[in-house]
Amino acid sequence: MVLRHSYRLGAGAMMLASAALLALLTLAASGAVAADIELVVSSWSSDEALRYDGLTGAYLGGFGGGPGIDGPQGLTQAPDGKVYLSNYWDDSIQRYDWTTGAYVDTFVSVGSGGLTAPIGTAFGPDGNFYVGSVGTNQILRYDGATGAFIDTFVPAGSGGLSFPCCLTFGSDSHLYVTSENSDEVLRYDGMTGAFIDEFVAAGSGGLDSPHGLEFGPDGNLYVVGKLSDDVLRYDGTTGAFIDEFVAAASGGLDAPHGLAFGPDDNLYVCSAATNEVLRYDGTTGDFIDAFVTAGNGGVDYPIYLVFVPEPATLGLVGFGLAALLLRRRKR
Repeated sequence: MVLRHSYRLGAGAMMLASAALLALLTLAASGAVAADIELVVSSWSSDEALRYDGLTGAYLGGFGGGPGIDGPQGLTQAPDGKVYLSNYWDDSIQRYDWTTGAYVDTFVSVGSGGLTAPIGTAFGPDGNFYVGSVGTNQILRYDGATGAFIDTFVPAGSGGLSFPCCLTFGSDSHLYVTSENSDEVLRYDGMTGAFIDEFVAAGSGGLDSPHGLEFGPDGNLYVVGKLSDDVLRYDGTTGAFIDEFVAAASGGLDAPHGLAFGPDDNLYVCSAATNEVLRYDGTTGDFIDAFVTAGNGGVDYPIYLVFVPEPATLGLVGFGLAALLLRRRKR
């Protein structure tokens, strides 16, 4: 097993990595990898996070318990098997058990470290938890095991950051953030938080109000244009525009926010204004179907989504094995 990151992982990251490997090996041995995949969707207008069968789109139930959900936004899964949900109006991050939908705890307490209006979240290669604080135009860092505030990883406005919606770590271990108000994707040093560059230039390829972003199986970067109703693809090394991967309004796409590549290697996008999750061919970008149909399970303005177990998140701590195991069922 070769770790992907070029610098030494800390103790927290090693613990997460060990947990990830153990979980994956257990799933592989039981055969659950292929069968027990769920799609979790944040339903903004109904203040819910909803669970769907990751293979069929059938509704399974919702998250519940605890202090309640108020403005559900970004979703992330960690190797501990829990789903982390951004509570936009409550300025907190809550944890849920994805297999039951039960509330676990409030991982990042209300307003911790100045957190205001959180949306995007990600676990970094150091094993810590990173959150986009939209209300303060910062990226905040929290202990990946306890949720305790560590520091302001990216200070307010660094590199022109304005309304940091979503974030992800690349294979270079750097942090990539969509800056909605400036129509660009900014890159920051994954160890120090220092601004590196404007990875995707403002408006490149017609980018308009970028939200969700993800590195695809081909290594390129896919970015949602919320106001242009499309998904654009950029070179994963240079940030150069490649193409409009999902054409504007394809399949009825309207006000898209989040996206994710599924275990079938196809692309799933939240179409908020039509109350659907749409599926597109992961190679061509052609529309396939409405994977979650309008109103299924009461979904109302779906904005972000995550597959669980999530291969992309597990890969951040050094295990591409997650994606391999999830995709073996196709071959």
